[in-house]
Amino acid sequence: MALGVRKEEVEIIKPRNDKREYRRIVLQNNLQVLLISDADSDKCAASMDVRVGSFSDPEGLEGLAHFLEHMLFYASEKYPQEDSYSKYISEHGGSTNAFTSSEHTNYYFDVNPDGFEEALDRFSQFFIKPLMSADATTREIKAVDSENQKNLLSDIWRMNQLQKHLSVKNHPYHKFSTGNWETLEIRPKERGVDTRQELLQFYKEYYSANLMHLVIYSKDGLDKCESLVRSKFQDIQNTDRSCICFPGQPCDQESLQILVKAVPIKQGHKVRFVWPIAPGIHHYKEGPTRYLSHLIGHKGERSLFYILKKLGWATSLTARESNWTCEFSFFKVNVNLTDAGNEHFEDIVALLFKYIRFLQQVGPCQWIFDELAAICETSFHYQDKIRPIDYVVNATFNMQFYPPIDWLVGSSLPSKFNSVRIESALKELSPDKVRIFWESTKFEGLADLKEPWYGTAYSLERLTGSTIEQWIKRAPAEDLRLPVPNMFIPTDLSLKNVSDQMKLPVLLRKTQYSRLWYKPDTAFSSPKAYLKIDFNCPFTRSSPEAVVLTEIFTRLLMDYLNEYAYDARVGGLYYGVSSADYGFQVTVVGYNHKLTILLETVIQRLANFEVKPDRFAVIKELVAKEYQNMKFQQPYQQAMYYCSLILQDETWPWSEELELLPHLGAQDLVKFYPLMFSRIFVECLAAGNLLPTEAETIIQHIEDVFFKGSDPRSQPLFASQYMTNRIVKLEKGIHYFFSTEGLNPSNENSALVHYIQVHQDDFKLNVTLQLFAVIAKQPAFHQLRSVEQLGYITVLKQRNDAGVRGVQVIIQSTVKGPGQIDLRVESFLKMFETKLYEMSSDEFKSNVNALIDMKLEKHKNLREEAAFYWREISDGTFKFDRKECEGAALRHITQKDLIDFFDEYIKVGAPRKKGLSVRVYGSAHSSEYPVDNSQAAEANAAVRIEDILSFRRSRPLYGSFRRGFFGHGKL
Repeated sequence: MALGVRKEEVEIIKPRNDKREYRRIVLQNNLQVLLISDADSDKCAASMDVRVGSFSDPEGLEGLAHFLEHMLFYASEKYPQEDSYSKYISEHGGSTNAFTSSEHTNYYFDVNPDGFEEALDRFSQFFIKPLMSADATTREIKAVDSENQKNLLSDIWRMNQLQKHLSVKNHPYHKFSTGNWETLEIRPKERGVDTRQELLQFYKEYYSANLMHLVIYSKDGLDKCESLVRSKFQDIQNTDRSCICFPGQPCDQESLQILVKAVPIKQGHKVRFVWPIAPGIHHYKEGPTRYLSHLIGHKGERSLFYILKKLGWATSLTARESNWTCEFSFFKVNVNLTDAGNEHFEDIVALLFKYIRFLQQVGPCQWIFDELAAICETSFHYQDKIRPIDYVVNATFNMQFYPPIDWLVGSSLPSKFNSVRIESALKELSPDKVRIFWESTKFEGLADLKEPWYGTAYSLERLTGSTIEQWIKRAPAEDLRLPVPNMFIPTDLSLKNVSDQMKLPVLLRKTQYSRLWYKPDTAFSSPKAYLKIDFNCPFTRSSPEAVVLTEIFTRLLMDYLNEYAYDARVGGLYYGVSSADYGFQVTVVGYNHKLTILLETVIQRLANFEVKPDRFAVIKELVAKEYQNMKFQQPYQQAMYYCSLILQDETWPWSEELELLPHLGAQDLVKFYPLMFSRIFVECLAAGNLLPTEAETIIQHIEDVFFKGSDPRSQPLFASQYMTNRIVKLEKGIHYFFSTEGLNPSNENSALVHYIQVHQDDFKLNVTLQLFAVIAKQPAFHQLRSVEQLGYITVLKQRNDAGVRGVQVIIQSTVKGPGQIDLRVESFLKMFETKLYEMSSDEFKSNVNALIDMKLEKHKNLREEAAFYWREISDGTFKFDRKECEGAALRHITQKDLIDFFDEYIKVGAPRKKGLSVRVYGSAHSSEYPVDNSQAAEANAAVRIEDILSFRRSRPLYGSFRRGFFGHGKL
């Protein structure tokens, strides 16, 4: 045994087909470690979970734990160059991040295998000797503040903080956890408190090895992993800090039996029921809250949601345990309401409690528990492989709460039916303990209180048990029942024998009606299949009305399927019907055993679609609110939307679609449905555990339903009707800009998308662009975000519009307006120009090799692989071997090629550069909006786009790769 390491041979339960090896060790400093060896992995990863979070923030320094999480990324004594950790990870094909929760802070990264050892050494220094300079401290407080600014108008953050605000004031749950400039800079200074010194003290007090759990995921064997961990992490200080506990409950009698009426930012109505309960973690093998979540959140016939939906009162319902620690927990039921449901609030409260009482009367049912346990067991043993970076984060979380045998399982395998535990949990969901948060814009002007951190307006009422009892007596007499046995639980998990081991999709079948692509599972040995069926319908994109009616149609179909197909989802068979670029898509993915049963029902409902006026009204209302809420999107999302609208031909502004929505009725969809299906073409990808004959049978069935018979529903498309995706070609040597004020005047944030269009799909140009993006990404983040502190959201990334490639810089800021940010982006590109020219040969080769490794990464699971191939089919490029071809092209890229590429397409002032800036002005910079526009015009430095649709009509378009029914290539 290695010196200084306790190696305990303990069983760690893993999925049956999991070939990875696992080992638990404990270092001399009491750091617990889980080693994972995966010889097939293309990535290595690590996660460190420190058992301290925002609950430990000192009074008056809200956000300190979160701030410390930010600071550890900067530098260490061993690696003092600022941001060198993130730079190293990026240059070796990896990514890195962290998060702070109430009692935990988690740091994690992934990287290409050849960079893992040094990356791990750099990572370990976070916890050994980090540097937290005064200069970096001030800058990173601004980053924390920018992150908080981003969240101020988010209903999720606002309502979460409101729930915390209305809890016991001396319990840490009550705290504001993110932090901002006020809590970390202004108030401490006013009190003579040095935030940096407090930061150093917090680190010294809580960052002890015995409060940490580490997971390492490597290609190497366990012995080598163990040696690596021992050499890198044994120097973490262990102060034997006792585990931090926060006894007591966050809710006393004053904060129970309350009705809170809150005003959200977005249009819509929600009601959230919250009960403090005993944490389910203490009985995770019995799974009492999982049992209750399954029944209360069920959406099958005669369920609570079924009744609420039938009455036209609700559009969604969820039930689950959340915000739990070892000391307390909450059970939450969230219901999204229709306008009618908002008027029947008391009835909805009553029906929920009626259902809870119904569950108490029938008592816990062992057959339901056994069915749920069987589903969970199948799900665990046949789980898809996920990215190592996600796997290690999940494992470090589990290590904090579960014994080593269950580090991979967590609470996902309930196995002991205990009716007493279920009854006890059910008893806690009483009217005497409930907290009800009712959100509606209808309360605007009626709320007399304000939450201090986010400014949410609300009112507070006492809600006695007797009041709820009266509501229950008046509630509709609905027939609530338990679910029936689930017919979609798979029992045949065998693998199909496919003689021809096809590595890439093949065109298995082609007719005038359809095209079938087929790719059997040759990599995952999983009893799952993936079906993507694209109904190309020219009329769905012919007008704004058609787009909206198609959206309502797909939502209605999902609505109609809900009661029947909900069990399929519970059983691990997922489905979706959604509008798409060329019509609509049906997606089915999951266990293949019962897949065709579900698919045949979906196709039958498609073919025999009826418009139910009552459901049409509900879905129309839902869609209308989503359109109305687009103005509350983050400014950077608005900028990205405008960018897409400028570049993508034959797309309609959402404002036009919103304008016509009120005038659409059920009869409009009745008329549109046969027109939509009058001429169609079906494109299908069948992948996974399916035989070729099974795939052909599926597509033949679809053809029989729609195209065959004496009076067929559909006719094949004319060649001229085949739909293409055309992208606007920007002018060489010109930089365009589009400016607009933000849609929400309450939002101070401004945003910029600085886009450079480069070329249409070409392997050599693709990889040269990607290489530039890989090399420039981290320097852009460091300069624009870390040094200049323009905004928390700062990213440089590639862009791909139907095969037209480019690069974009996206920044959201309260610090500077979009015009000024645009200048800073150009300044960065000039600075980067020098870096690129001076780059050493070794650094260039390292980046090329990192990108090759990233290119050749194997797909982790069937869904990921099929989505990759579907993108090729949808774009019409059909380059299924793209990874290999681009990897080969990269091996021939020289440093001169990259510099020439930069000089020709990216460099400021390059004669062939095609640029577009989309500027969204928030309220903090609204005065700059007219000034920036006039200055740019006077300087003749850029061409302003005054009207998007006029501009789009004036520009030539790139050719489309979507050629038609037969053959591949450019139109």
